[in-house]
Amino acid sequence: MTSENDLPEGSGHACDIAKAATAELDARGRVIAWTRAAERLLGYPAEEILNRPAADLLALPGDRARVAAVAQWCRAGDGWGGSVAARHRDGRELQLAVQVTPVLDGAGQERWSVLALEEWRLPGGGVNQLMLEPFLAHAPVGMAVLDNDLRYVWVNDVLERLIPLERRLGRQVRDVLPQLEAEAFEERMQRVLRTGSPVMDYEFRSPTYADPSQERAYSASFFGLTDPQGGRIGLWYMVIDVTERWRAQERLALLNDASARIGSTLDVTRTAQELADVAVPALADFVAVDLLDSVLRGGEPVPGPVDSTPTMRRSGQQSVHEGCPEAGLAVGEAVQRSPSSPIARCLLTGESLVEPALDFATSAWVTQDPVRAAVIREFGFRSVMVAPVQARGVTLGAATFFRTRRLGPFVADDVRLAEELVARAAVCVDNARRFTRERTAARMMQQNLLPHELTGGSALEVASWYFPADAPSGVGGDWFDVIPLSGARVALVVGDVVGHGINAAATMGRLRTAVRTLANLDLPPDELLARLDDLVIGLVKTYGTDPAADTENASVAATFMGATCLYAVYDPVSRRCSMARASHLPPAIVGPDGSVDFPDLPAGPPLGLGALPFESVELELAEGSLIALYTNGLIATRDRDIGIGLSRLSRALAVPEPALKDIGGNVVKALLSGPPSDDAALLLARTRALSTHQVASWDLRSDPAVVGSARTLAGRQLSEWDMDGLLFTTELIVSELVTNAIRHGTGPITLRLIRQDALICEVSDASSTSPRLRHARTTDEGGRGLFIVAQLTRRWGTRYTSTGKIIWTEQSMPSEGGTEGLAA
Repeated sequence: MTSENDLPEGSGHACDIAKAATAELDARGRVIAWTRAAERLLGYPAEEILNRPAADLLALPGDRARVAAVAQWCRAGDGWGGSVAARHRDGRELQLAVQVTPVLDGAGQERWSVLALEEWRLPGGGVNQLMLEPFLAHAPVGMAVLDNDLRYVWVNDVLERLIPLERRLGRQVRDVLPQLEAEAFEERMQRVLRTGSPVMDYEFRSPTYADPSQERAYSASFFGLTDPQGGRIGLWYMVIDVTERWRAQERLALLNDASARIGSTLDVTRTAQELADVAVPALADFVAVDLLDSVLRGGEPVPGPVDSTPTMRRSGQQSVHEGCPEAGLAVGEAVQRSPSSPIARCLLTGESLVEPALDFATSAWVTQDPVRAAVIREFGFRSVMVAPVQARGVTLGAATFFRTRRLGPFVADDVRLAEELVARAAVCVDNARRFTRERTAARMMQQNLLPHELTGGSALEVASWYFPADAPSGVGGDWFDVIPLSGARVALVVGDVVGHGINAAATMGRLRTAVRTLANLDLPPDELLARLDDLVIGLVKTYGTDPAADTENASVAATFMGATCLYAVYDPVSRRCSMARASHLPPAIVGPDGSVDFPDLPAGPPLGLGALPFESVELELAEGSLIALYTNGLIATRDRDIGIGLSRLSRALAVPEPALKDIGGNVVKALLSGPPSDDAALLLARTRALSTHQVASWDLRSDPAVVGSARTLAGRQLSEWDMDGLLFTTELIVSELVTNAIRHGTGPITLRLIRQDALICEVSDASSTSPRLRHARTTDEGGRGLFIVAQLTRRWGTRYTSTGKIIWTEQSMPSEGGTEGLAA
């Protein structure tokens, strides 16, 4: 029977009644009347066919099931017309055009009048029926015809193989198809019956009848059926298997998803986990990503195959089961692999390896480990695939994919998809590895360049905090230092370099070294910043600022440009602190009473501009005052401006705490709620003052005769300090320095001794001429004074003041050794 002829009233062919075979059937479908035309058509005489079921004349076995549906349709309407394959008495198959009409006898019994004619006798019948019926019945797509009540009337061979005819014909859609699929079909079929417009390309997924755990995708299109008068008599639909198209779309969507999700950070472990997350559950039921231990540390893997020697660690894993119970390892743990395991073979060959069907009896890597075998059996793993994680010709690790019956075995398309996913992840892993290596190198460089131990001597109690930036660009260039100076003074310095990474760390190291070098010249803060500014300008010119010329050099030069610095010098004798800043944040001064002040210190330009001069401010600090130096990363964040940060800093510093560590902890807690996006540094210094019994000072006349008196005064003071072990060397140093001041300088002359962790001897005069160490010849009568001084002290030097200069020396205390022998 053909669908286009499954029509009620008036839809049959215009049969030639004179040549048509006629028969009559009772209500049970038995032949009760048979004409000679019927005998000529099918070869059966009346005595052989009467009282026999008309279904015995059908040539196709499936037509018997269709008869019931046709009979039901005929009872509901006024008859039926269509094409039927009948069997001739001699065995030939005839294609007949049939018209069935209900008739009633006098007793009201149901009868059926059947007219039949070979289709080739109809106009166009040889083409329309004989060719169309086999084409539709054996078409490679599923087709079905339904009436207005959504009952199946006809289906072709494709749909018959899915659901047998006896379970489909005459039944409604909801009685045949699964509930969700039936509801979707009925909604669209009703729309077609209501509007007459077809519904095209409705895609759905359905489990296969052979294996309900497997899904296939289909596309269904629905069309209406009308009679010649335009009446709605039913509909037909066509179903096409689009599983391959669906899988291709799924793969493309998975790759797009992987492009968006994998590599969201420059973290190796996070990237490996993202690969596992993307692949489950779309590609596999369980995924494990194992990377070489050296990759996790940012090291450079060795090119070539990877044997069982290098340590591998679980870096990411995901499962369709919550918590990954089948993993057996936690992220970060070492992975044990036997030489026969798929991961070992994959790493050794550098190619993907697939076992479509795990054989528990012959897979050595499974049988060798009973625990692994138990896990595989428990979770029903049926297929395994391992792909190497490779980037730029180097193997970084491997990704293992497991499947259960849910997705079926891995096929060639799955391998290509997995390799594409792993390849994209591998590039991200390698980028993260390189970033880890650079960040580790920058952080190590930063740690090595920053001071490890800070001491303020007897002048200051110091403590520091440093928090590297938790940013993708790496550590920044913030720095600080505490530098002992001559005369028991101490310099405090804090700075900030623009940018992040190795260039910023290297620039920070250069600036810190330059500041230490300039500090040893005993320059005042404003002059030191001016010298530092000149140095930065020279470095910028050396590296250049034209990005088109050399991007790397331009990046290095940019880190110098805009660097900030604050330099302060504290003198414990006078309790005065002089400071200057190059566009850095001002210091906070906390008095002994807890009051917090931000001194009005001229900002000055950033280093490297050379536009404006730097200005110093000198303050007198009470003993026990607190000086707080900090960088911008501690005060300002993305969601907080500098004003709010300074206010919080002021409140945190005002809390009375006896220990600097406690005060600094309050500041960090108040200002840093998490890892900073920029380097944050804090340097706290509590001032001390030298008492009068630690300092002795005398004004001397500019007269050679006063040299002896100076030695006497120094010797008496050493005796009071119980430092007789330094008496000889100190008298010699005083004699030489005072003599040089009288001969080469101008008055007034002052001798000062300071006792702290070293014995300091200072001689000042009003001259700005600098003494020079000479190596006198044996015939010279002078020129050996400073040379002798240099030999007797651990260091000496000159510093200039607003009224002249000071020549100073430092000697180690007797307990430090090195002077007793000279004194003897």
